[in-house]
Amino acid sequence: MKAEPEKVYAAWIDPAQLIRWFGPGQVRQDTVRAEIDLRPGGRYRISFDNDGGTYNEVGGVYREVVPNARLVFTWAWHSTPERESLVTVSLAPDGDGTLLTLIHAQFLDAETRDRHREGWLSVLDKLAGFLA
Repeated sequence: MKAEPEKVYAAWIDPAQLIRWFGPGQVRQDTVRAEIDLRPGGRYRISFDNDGGTYNEVGGVYREVVPNARLVFTWAWHSTPERESLVTVSLAPDGDGTLLTLIHAQFLDAETRDRHREGWLSVLDKLAGFLA
């Protein structure tokens, strides 16, 4: 990312910034809403509509919060709360920017993993554009 870790981290934890870039390509950006209680044990919730008007909501609990370096949180869609997975976002200085590593693990099956991979690639492209 062409931004320092502090700026990338802020984009993940500040609801006013998160709503400007979060969601895969088919998200109607004006519908994104975010609530964040940033602390270990704190909850987050992000909701949005896609281009077809379908409502989506994901949320979870922060397990680890290391300012400007690492976020670990559970991930579950409101429609399938029993399918909880785990997301780790790590940030490291990289020249004049940031190396962002995102690991999403503990999927129920390969199909779900692959759909999330496609979604995250789109989300990270939008984040890069937001930070540029």
